[in-house]
Amino acid sequence: MKIPAHAPLHLLHRSGVGTLATHSREPQGFPYPTVLPFATDARHRPVVLVSRLAEHTRNLQADPRAGFLVVHAPGGDVLNAERVTLIGSFEPLEPASAAATRYLRYHADAERYLALGDFSYWVMAIERLRYIGGFGAMGWLDAADLDPLAPLPSEEEAALTAFFERHPQRPARLGLAGVDRYGADLKVDGVLERDSFDEPKRTIPKLQTALADCIERRASK
Repeated sequence: MKIPAHAPLHLLHRSGVGTLATHSREPQGFPYPTVLPFATDARHRPVVLVSRLAEHTRNLQADPRAGFLVVHAPGGDVLNAERVTLIGSFEPLEPASAAATRYLRYHADAERYLALGDFSYWVMAIERLRYIGGFGAMGWLDAADLDPLAPLPSEEEAALTAFFERHPQRPARLGLAGVDRYGADLKVDGVLERDSFDEPKRTIPKLQTALADCIERRASK
């Protein structure tokens, strides 16, 4: 097994769409895959917003165990694309939680679904994951291997987001959906893009410097 450092983590931040596979209630026991938007929380776990009437939601209520597949294939070549399959269990989230608030920065149009009243947030507690990054770059990891560092507290992320928004060189088309110690999830003309840092940033000043560098690179394009 040879997996590039932090490759699975960055992949989870590179796409806003994943495939959720639940256990079907009827017919019982069959895998039930469906595609839906997601965002990552501070621990890089998938957060989804689902209707209580949806089949996959009812499946999760009966059996929270699930698989979650994320693929990054910008050229359409799926077999040679990066992909990661997560295995774990989903649990409901409070609508006022930091992860729920973060989700709306990734998917602002989700506000209209929340207004309907029957949608709720769920987050995946990852147990294991299998990453495939190309020939010879694949293998299984435990959840603890995804990120050994403490997650960035929500108040620190909020302060970094405010720093980003106030930066004098930030182009109007550039927004920040989320930031962690390994990279920044940017919204460029509304499209999600991941900027990976050269190394993990463990302090707020280093994260501010990294965000400023992201802004300067994007402003010069």
